[in-house]
Amino acid sequence: MKSLLTLLAVVVFTLTANAQDWAKARLEKSPRHLEYVKVKAGAREVNCFIAYPEVKDKATTVIVIHEIFGLSDWVRGVCDQLAEQGYIAIAPDLLTGTAPGGGGTAELGGGDAVRKAIQSLPADQITSDLNGVATYLTGLPASNGKIGVMGFCWGGGQSFRFATNNKDVKVAMVFYGTAPEKADDLAKINAPVLGFYGENDARIGQTIPKTQEMMKAAGKSYDPVTYPRRRPWIHAVRRRPGGQGRRQKSARDRMETRARSAEEAVKERSRIRQFLEQRCTPLPL
Repeated sequence: MKSLLTLLAVVVFTLTANAQDWAKARLEKSPRHLEYVKVKAGAREVNCFIAYPEVKDKATTVIVIHEIFGLSDWVRGVCDQLAEQGYIAIAPDLLTGTAPGGGGTAELGGGDAVRKAIQSLPADQITSDLNGVATYLTGLPASNGKIGVMGFCWGGGQSFRFATNNKDVKVAMVFYGTAPEKADDLAKINAPVLGFYGENDARIGQTIPKTQEMMKAAGKSYDPVTYPRRRPWIHAVRRRPGGQGRRQKSARDRMETRARSAEEAVKERSRIRQFLEQRCTPLPL
């Protein structure tokens, strides 16, 4: 109960604070081992952020694919949260090399420069970078060899796509991202896919029924969940740190909105944890 109350408090705070500032503060206080590493991927070296759990046994690894905004403090914070739960989590900066001097997200300076750079990334390069990260993870002494992948928005679509390109992926989690459109691609997936979506976005939501139909026809596991009124909390927090409560008229409405968000957060984290435990190895906690 104490851990549940703590989680609720964290989520409510996140909904009322600037998500990037909150993530940066969390990282600065984290007791876990956090570091940047360069990962070999073909002819490239990809800058990555990795977080290690404080556990005695080998752990399952998770690749975290960033949004269209690149490798942000918020994405690094997600890695730290996963490490807190017992996973080795790594977030590659897929924009590595797109800035002058070979830099990535930080050197591009954010905004339109990051968006334009990420939209021009070659699909084969993205796959090669992620394969390189997967190889790096399996070679870590602390890894148990099991790999999961999760991505957000643009990264959510890449998470789904990576599952079609790497047979060693054990689980794929898609936070607000579209699926590959070709049945032949979906047929290559060896991992179950867990989806998190929001009701108020037909651009994504209207693609889900077709994806369900195609995944079922291919004999693949696809479990999408759509949350009422909003995007999944873990993504909505990043986009709208004030939460939907900002648009409510009364303090009571704001509190009720935050309570619903906190409840959704607990359910979503529980789904993630159960999904990874069932498909990979129980956490060494």
